[in-house]
Amino acid sequence: MRSASVGHQCPECVAEGRRTQRPTRTAFGGGVSGRRGYVTIGLILINVVMLLISLASAKNGAHALGGQGFAGLIGGDTPLLDKLGVIGEVKFSQNGPAVPFGVGDGQYYRLFTAMFMHFGILHLLMNMYALWILGRTLESFLGPVRFLALYLVAGLGGNVAAYLFQPADLSAGASTALFGLFAALFLVLRRLGLNATSVLPVILINLVFTISVPGISIAGHLGGFVVGALAGAGLAYAPRQRRSLVQAGALVAIVLVLLVLTIYQTGHIRG
Repeated sequence: MRSASVGHQCPECVAEGRRTQRPTRTAFGGGVSGRRGYVTIGLILINVVMLLISLASAKNGAHALGGQGFAGLIGGDTPLLDKLGVIGEVKFSQNGPAVPFGVGDGQYYRLFTAMFMHFGILHLLMNMYALWILGRTLESFLGPVRFLALYLVAGLGGNVAAYLFQPADLSAGASTALFGLFAALFLVLRRLGLNATSVLPVILINLVFTISVPGISIAGHLGGFVVGALAGAGLAYAPRQRRSLVQAGALVAIVLVLLVLTIYQTGHIRG
């Protein structure tokens, strides 16, 4: 027998109670295991591994690691990045016509893989630091499954936006998803009745940085932000009754819209 506040309980009764007790959920219906940040850590590891593989595919590792853009600190592209980054059309000669290439040629997987590719070590470090801060916070609020879905949908949204508005530019990086996390964090804090004003200066600084620094995918960042806001609203403001169904429906609806936009742009590029 085990001592309890109401007397004594047998070990078998305690074990049965634990099996039948409903696990604790977060305010948005997610699992409390998100407080451990396993998904955030997993995403960081995937990005690090993909950079190492990308560098291994390059003939000039120093050039790919750093030395090209942003005052010589952001690296160049690699053969693997060329295969997995977002690009929709290309000119094979300076005065030649733009022809479908990459996503425009049916390689739709690029819209997913690009969010795990980076241009060198500085690009990776900046994004992974932001993911470490934002990811653990949001994962603890939403739970691991909802957080991962938010991350992937926001990243996909940013890459689709880059395909729509900058199809001739090779783009990659986790920042499409990260901008979505910024927007979602603001909405989640507001929904919980917490102070969200501290997030606004960070969002503003990143938006100014996006617009003012050459070589950054403006469409990708802004697209990720907008899609992240929509997905975050669907997760944060779903009614308690049938919450999981509404949340899943909102995310699926967003993905379907992105699919339609992708198909439209492909038809436009192919003419």
